[in-house]
This record gives sequence, structure tokens and C-alpha cells, in this order.
Amino acid sequence: MSIKSNKFIIYQMMFHLWGNTKTNPQKDGNASTNGSTKFSDVSNNALKVLFNKGYTHLYPTGIIEHATKEDLSKFGCTMDHPSIVKGRCGSPFAIKDYYDVNPFLADNPQNRLEEFQLMVDRIHDNHLKIILDFVPNHLARQYHSDKKPEGIVDFGFNDRKDVTFSPQNNFYYLPGTQFVVPNNSVNEEINQPYVEIPARASGNNVFSPEPTLHDWFETVKLNYGIDVHNHGHIHFDPIPDTWVKMLEVLSYWTNLGMDGFRCDMAEMVPVEFWAFVIPQIKAINPNVIFIAEIYQPHVYANYLEKGHFDYLYDKVGMYDSLRSLMESNNDAHTSAITHVWQHESGGFSNKMLRFLENHDETRINSEGFAAHNIWSTIPAMIITSTLHGGPFMIYFGQEFGEMSNEIEGFNDAKDRTTMYDFWRVDTHQRWLNQGQFNYELLSNQEIALDQFYQQLFMFVKDSNAVQFGHFFDLQYAQDDSYPCQFVYAYLRHLPDEQLLFINNFHPTEILRFSLRIPELALELMGSKDFVWELHQAFIPPQTFLEPPKIFVQKEIFISPNSTYIFKAI
Repeated sequence: MSIKSNKFIIYQMMFHLWGNTKTNPQKDGNASTNGSTKFSDVSNNALKVLFNKGYTHLYPTGIIEHATKEDLSKFGCTMDHPSIVKGRCGSPFAIKDYYDVNPFLADNPQNRLEEFQLMVDRIHDNHLKIILDFVPNHLARQYHSDKKPEGIVDFGFNDRKDVTFSPQNNFYYLPGTQFVVPNNSVNEEINQPYVEIPARASGNNVFSPEPTLHDWFETVKLNYGIDVHNHGHIHFDPIPDTWVKMLEVLSYWTNLGMDGFRCDMAEMVPVEFWAFVIPQIKAINPNVIFIAEIYQPHVYANYLEKGHFDYLYDKVGMYDSLRSLMESNNDAHTSAITHVWQHESGGFSNKMLRFLENHDETRINSEGFAAHNIWSTIPAMIITSTLHGGPFMIYFGQEFGEMSNEIEGFNDAKDRTTMYDFWRVDTHQRWLNQGQFNYELLSNQEIALDQFYQQLFMFVKDSNAVQFGHFFDLQYAQDDSYPCQFVYAYLRHLPDEQLLFINNFHPTEILRFSLRIPELALELMGSKDFVWELHQAFIPPQTFLEPPKIFVQKEIFISPNSTYIFKAI
């Protein structure tokens, strides 16, 4: 019986940006002026390219209909008040209709669900899988479903609005108050003010009628049966109405062929809900995977074991540790990596989804991250993808060193790709090259970086030791001469494949040192007489230092920003 690998390679796409080919967007421009992806852009040709690159799963962010400033009323969608929409496009996490997709993503918006389903079928026909966003903690303030199946009732429709809390309410109310829109939430003139009486709590647990501009003011917090104002008392029996509605939502999308759900801010929803809903969805399709966006290591085990999640985001652990090393911070140290697997994800490391970029984080090549040392990507990405057997994720444009250094509209940070505005993603768009998917418009550095990622994906897919093998951290066994601040070494091994990884985070120096493999590690691998031959070297371009062909437990040298992988023969 074969063992199924957890080593998925997930490709996140900010969907409305991914296929856009317009090169001269205007600040705060609409979909017509600035362009938007269409479901048809994810063509058979595009999917073949992505499959051949090595991806296994596509995670298109921003598919389900969310609040927007686009006028889509002629397609059956109610208008959203502009003062409670972030950006022209709107936030993909302010869901407006959980049973619909964004009309501006379709060539024929009247047939948007049919076009979406055709895209899903193409994804599956090209041997890829699709992960959909599930946003359980909050909804758009003006939620209204025009596509809900017969018998489905909208969130909040039957709520009692005269009480702060009821287990059968979908929202939390603040009786006697009126919602106050934050100042400067919109640039355009507003003819009619937005009125919400009584005010409802905002998505990021702001139980005030006056959230700030930096709060999730465009969303309303969902009620899962926790009486926040009464010492957090729980009311889970009978099953809260929100639980039932969310089960209906997940069942709907599972039956449409989704292969997984990335669950936004899953830790803000009680673990008891997940224990209730995930087994019921897996009864529909046992192969559906659930990924939790979660930032509190002390609750990891609970959400995996009691909540039945398959994978958890590894942001506050591995991402933060690697980022510090990539930035060459004075206090950065590779011991932080050891700390992560020992104290945060130890025992369930294969359940951690690792990444160096996603829609929330700054781009690696931005001024606020590692633009001064873009090739620090090499050792960081090797560790991200090979330290244990769990999945890892790439954010589109990451593979070309996207900087995202433009001011697009609502997004005013020169370090992240906008999710609120209609825009372009420069390096990705040049690779897209009007559907040619080639290097014609890319720089030498962008090409070299993409080739590194493709070689890495191929290595990961070809190595059983990386996918299934045991892990052994070598840091503890080294002497005082070992440059542990910059070098991180470990083993991945199976009886028929033993790999030694040596990673150098130093941005400029060739490091020379001895590396000791302790007897315990050799015993676990079944021999003390291994000969270690260079299997693969990942090094920055124009690095003229030739890596050693054989490793012996004496002096070794390694070039800056490099990883050497030796294989026992």
C-alpha cells in the first residue's frame, strides 16, 4: 500500500490580478479601465504551464463574490455602499454572497457560475487541484445572496436586533447605537450616507460602533454561540444557526468540486465548530483538505486534533525565523529554526504549511524585506520546502522577484501586492506575455530566480526522503568553530535515500568550517560508512566558487546565500 505524500506545492493567485494584461493602470481605476482576470484566462495552455512547473494545487484568492464599488446591478447583484468597501475592487474577505462568484471575473457575467465550473473542470483535467477561500469569521456589512439555493436563508435575516447576543443570531448587535464609518474610508463624494442601526461588531472583534480605518470595518463579525459580553459563555447546544449556515456553504462548494478550503482566520472561530463541520464535509468527499490560517502556536494541536484540520499556516514560527535571517538582522540566528520544530510544530511538523510570501506579507524583493539580498531566497526556500514533509506555498510573482512597489489605490504600501484594487503585477504580467508564458520580457535575474524555483520543485518531487523521510537537526552536534549564526544543517533520510542539507545565510562571505554528523544520526540511518557525494547545489548566479564534490567530516566551505545537498552513496 502506497503512502500519500503531504508535499503539495500550492500556487496562490490573487485571482483578479493574475490574468490581467493591461499595462498602464490608473490609480483607483475600475475593472474596465485597469483590467481584470477572467475565468477563461486559466486556459488549458496556462494550466499545462503551471503543472509542468511543478505545482499540484491552485489557490485562487478572491473567487467568491465580495463587496465592491463596481456597478454589477444589471447582473442581479445589489450595489454596495462605497464607504464600506476597501478599494475599487474591494476586499476578497468581505464576502457578499457565499453562493456566487464575482461577476467581473466572467466574460459573460450572466453565466459566471457556469464559466467558473468550466475553469474547475479544466483544472482537474490538467491534473491540478483547486483550493477555495472559506471566510468563516466575518461577512460584508451588506451581505445579500441573489444566488442562494432554494431553502437557504441569508445570514442575519432572522436575527433579533434588539439584543446584544442570542445563540441563534448570526451577528453581534450593539443596541441603541449607529455605525460610524471611519474617516477617509473613501476618496469619492458620497451622496447618501451608510446607515446601520443598530451597529454590529466588526470582523476583527471590535465591539464598538466606531471602528478605525485600520480595523476590518467593512466586515461584520459572525456569532458562533459565544456570548462575548458575558465572560465568553458558550452556547453550543442546540447547534447555533451560524454553524448550520456555514455547513450549508461548505457543502455547496464541496459538491461543486472543490478539493480544499483555506480557512481565513480559523482561530477566531471556536474549535468546536470545526469539529462539527469538517467531518461532515469529509463524509461528502474524504479527500477534501482543510488549511487553517492560524497564528497562535499554543492552540495548534487543538485545531489539528479536536478541530480536524489537515494543515496549519506556519507564519509566526518558520516564516518569522527565516525572514529575520534573510534580512540579515543582527540578532538573527539559525537556532530559531530549531526552536520552531522543537517547540511550536514538533510532533506535527508535517501538518505545517510553510511559505515565504502570501497576500498578507511583504514581498521578498521589497525594500522592507530582502531587496538588498534577493538571493537569500535560496537557503530560506530550501528550508521552507524540505525541512519536513508538509506542503509549501508560492505566491504568484514570488518566483520572479516581484517588488510590488507601486501605489495602486486603497493599498498605499510599496511592499505588498494589492488585493483591494484593479491593477497589474509587473513581473508576472511580463512572464504572462499575452498568454505566451515565456522569458522574452524578463531580466536575467528574474529568469534565474524562476529557474531556481523550478529546479527546487523538481528536486522535491523526485526525493522520497524529502516527501516521506525522517528529519535530524545537526546543529546541536557542532563545536564552537561552527558558524551557527548563519549555517543551518540537517538530514532527511529513508533506508534507501539519505540527504545532507547545508544552508548558508551569510549574504557576502564564503564560510569554512567542519561539520560533524553524530553517531546517533548515523545509527538511525543504518550505517557509519557513508560516502557523501554532492547531489545538488543551489547557488546564486555568477557564483564562481565550485562546491565540493564529496563531503567528509572535516573542513567544508560554502558560498554565500547557497545550499549544498549531499547524498549518501
